[in-house]
Amino acid sequence: MRRREFITLAGGATAAWPLAARTQQFNGVQQVSVLMGPAESDPEAQSEIAAFRQGLQKLGWTGRNVRIAYRRSAGDANRMRTLATELVALKPDAIFAVTTPAVAALLGETRTIPIVFARVSDPVGSGFVNSLAKPDGNATGFINFEQSLVGKWLQLLKEIVPGLARVTLMFNPATTPAGGLEFLRIAEAAASPMGIEVKAARVREVADIEHAIVAVAAEGNGALINLPDVFLVVQRELTVELTARHRVPTIYQYRYFASSGGLMSYGPDAIDQYSRASEYIDRILKGAKPADLPVQVPTKYELVVNLKTAKALGLNVPLHLQQLADEVIE
Repeated sequence: MRRREFITLAGGATAAWPLAARTQQFNGVQQVSVLMGPAESDPEAQSEIAAFRQGLQKLGWTGRNVRIAYRRSAGDANRMRTLATELVALKPDAIFAVTTPAVAALLGETRTIPIVFARVSDPVGSGFVNSLAKPDGNATGFINFEQSLVGKWLQLLKEIVPGLARVTLMFNPATTPAGGLEFLRIAEAAASPMGIEVKAARVREVADIEHAIVAVAAEGNGALINLPDVFLVVQRELTVELTARHRVPTIYQYRYFASSGGLMSYGPDAIDQYSRASEYIDRILKGAKPADLPVQVPTKYELVVNLKTAKALGLNVPLHLQQLADEVIE
């Protein structure tokens, strides 16, 4: 974004830039802001943002010509809005936003600064873009969900859990698109032909997670789908520990849940999305507009099965699933 565009920002945001910011811009140093959900200490978040930085470096963006400001909410939706205000006030040339709450918070602050997002489930339904092919706004990026994923999760659980009768979707309505309703609709449509009942466990606080898992265990013949939700990503160690303690078969979207002791995971390669996002940031810094860059769907998926956890739960993982898996943890 150029200086002449800043003085026409909506809402009268015409305050002069700080001297340091103006000097950097005139010296050819671009400003990029990053808004993420996980805390800075999260090792997976560190790996993901490292992939983003490495992608930029490969494209020629180093400390000499780009400055990056990071903000992390640690899964707190209210904190996300405060951080979005801070980052927009920096008037960056582009913003990289990770997760739906981050994008929602940023678009509440600016409709002019270019935003590239990753790990967003439903950008059209959330009102971030008009369509995947033609975003027609100041945001575009990479989604981490396709409707067929839910059917895959159900199918995988059915193959591993004998007599599976019901599946509970666990999510935080405050950090899940449409409060989780769209996921429930898709799950119910996919589960009906399989004869599986779909239930919802809305977890708004950390204490709610154990209550939800205990309820699934008490009913019997059930399993859990841990939805792609930044709140649950931040609380993944607790979730994995509780599902093991209460012997609840659970499937997750991201591989690091399975590698941390979860039963299995199936979903897009998270690291890949960060690398691809750096390419869109590069194009925007070189003059491209988000409105002209289509939203991209996942290109790499991975299935991870934890045989050690399956054994502890008394479950048998069919050989063909082990052969299909990208990683089998023994």
